[in-house]
Amino acid sequence: MVNHMRTVFLRYVGICVFASCCILLLISGLPGTLDTCKCEEQRDRDLQHERFHKSFRFDEQTEQRKRLAIIVPFRDRFDELLQFAPHIAAFLHKQGVPFHIFVVNQNDRFRFNRASLINAGFLQVRDSYDYFAMHDVDLLPLNDNLRYEYPEQGPLHISGPEFHPKYHYAAFIGGILLLRMEHFEQLNGMSNRYWGWGLEDDEFYVRIKEAGLEVTRPRNITTGTNNTFLHVHDRLHRRRDTTKCFNQREITRKRDRETGLSTIHYTLASRRELTIDGVPVTVLNVDLQCDKQQTPWCECESKADNANAAKVPAKKKGS
Repeated sequence: MVNHMRTVFLRYVGICVFASCCILLLISGLPGTLDTCKCEEQRDRDLQHERFHKSFRFDEQTEQRKRLAIIVPFRDRFDELLQFAPHIAAFLHKQGVPFHIFVVNQNDRFRFNRASLINAGFLQVRDSYDYFAMHDVDLLPLNDNLRYEYPEQGPLHISGPEFHPKYHYAAFIGGILLLRMEHFEQLNGMSNRYWGWGLEDDEFYVRIKEAGLEVTRPRNITTGTNNTFLHVHDRLHRRRDTTKCFNQREITRKRDRETGLSTIHYTLASRRELTIDGVPVTVLNVDLQCDKQQTPWCECESKADNANAAKVPAKKKGS
């Protein structure tokens, strides 16, 4: 009986010693301070961000292919973005194009400036991609022969005037335009003077021509203006900001030789990673800056107020 009790006691002591050793090993493996723990958490977040940013579309089979950054100038069009992301992902997946979508969201209070958002987006992605597409969120390609291929020779205009649902003049290069990174830098990007809707792509067309670059467009497209693209913009729900104030109309119809990629002023307010129907999307929340001495039309009052301000000079003291 005594021997049995001694055996049980020794087993109990052995279990306690073993458990104590295991607990000490576990404690020694934990971070010593809260700051160390926070560093580990930050490192984990950085690794997750890096994996996300590489995108699941960059696999070993496409590693040698040119990488495309899709830059989407954006404000208040979340419903269109929900349709855009899965559509363009499926479209480019069929072509085997490695890509990532960057939504450049204008976060400030000024009027929408598509060209400046494209400039800002370009500066954020130029070191990680081989070429980029400036892509309207409301224009979805339908014809599989619209190839988003590397624009070796010069700018590749996917949404040519013979296929675009709305714009059909020869110099039109809006909608979807693909460029090599070095070509966009050669052109000094786009003008920053175009607050409100329209004309920024026309000015960019002049830059392209003056630089001696040739715009190419897809060939052998058998569809037409009604079935090459889906244009999802609701003009009644989202009216274009076509207001012209101060001397905006005069200035914006001239070639801008002063502003561009080298002169844009903005801050990156935040960067968010999200997925839409399984498609990785990076949202860059950008605050544009406006020099009201140069472009006072970044904020417009009512048309009547602007007309009066333009016509009536300020009164002199004593008059």
